[in-house]
Amino acid sequence: MNARSRILAFSGGVGGAKLALGLDRILPSGRLTVVANTGDDFVHLGLDISPDVDTLLYTLGGIANPQTGWGRSDETWSFLSTLEALGGESWFRLGDKDLAVHVFRTTRRAAGMTLSAITSELGARLGIATSIVPMSDDPVRTEVRTAEGWLSFQHYFVRKRCEPEVQEIRFEGASQALPSKGVIDALNDPDLSAIVICPSNPFLSIDPIMAIPGLRRQLAEAQAPVVAVSPVIAGQSVKGPTAKIMKELGLECSTTVIARLYQDIIDGIVIDDADAAQTGAITALGIQVSVTNTLMQTLDDRIRLAENTLRLADRLAVTLETTEGVPGSAEV
Repeated sequence: MNARSRILAFSGGVGGAKLALGLDRILPSGRLTVVANTGDDFVHLGLDISPDVDTLLYTLGGIANPQTGWGRSDETWSFLSTLEALGGESWFRLGDKDLAVHVFRTTRRAAGMTLSAITSELGARLGIATSIVPMSDDPVRTEVRTAEGWLSFQHYFVRKRCEPEVQEIRFEGASQALPSKGVIDALNDPDLSAIVICPSNPFLSIDPIMAIPGLRRQLAEAQAPVVAVSPVIAGQSVKGPTAKIMKELGLECSTTVIARLYQDIIDGIVIDDADAAQTGAITALGIQVSVTNTLMQTLDDRIRLAENTLRLADRLAVTLETTEGVPGSAEV
């Protein structure tokens, strides 16, 4: 990637934020834009909460809880313990420092600010050079249909601990939502060199973004190469309920299926060494493959995976300049 390159990444929470941090560390300041899923957003205790936006803010701001990947480091819980003692709802864990961010966001929203403007202000106050932009300033809410009926995302994910079997997923409000200005500007940037789909849950983190009218088509028609990083290793999800959901929806949990889910929008995919045997099946879909260690346990792991991802994008850029529709080769 040359010095003028700009990278656009699409991310959910913890897994996506890890790769976003790796990209942030290897790119020149201000060259990365990360689009955050806001399908998880909800109002709780009267507060506007944006879990994936906050995970990105905390991770890129260097203040994320290193044990969980979400929430803040050195958190205290006086508010929550007091609320519990009073008999209030405490199923959604709100630490004291985290609570301050939600209060800040809620008061700004009440004053008429957009989620994009608030997120930009929070990023600046945390010293983050990377642009974190919500997928939309319009409300989009992920809902999951189970045997209990339709559940809002946080009730399924946190309150029910992902235990009910998933029968269907929908994104309320998506058909009326517009992509945020930050998303549009990033996609139209003439210096855009690569688009990265982070290793986030395809159904709960990436699909809500792609449900916004026109966005999936824009990625499919993008001049810059689009590279996904698989959230699956050896038939298991690295984080969260991806494998469980795939099984419940009648899908095999494999990198090949992940590639197929993104087939219309990606040019390449990064998969783990454990899944190298699936390279042929993926390249048969017309998707180039890079095989490496995709497990991100340390900062060095995140940086290394980010470098590998952009190397694949570089190779794809050359391929896209010389030919169209030719299946790629694997890098092992």
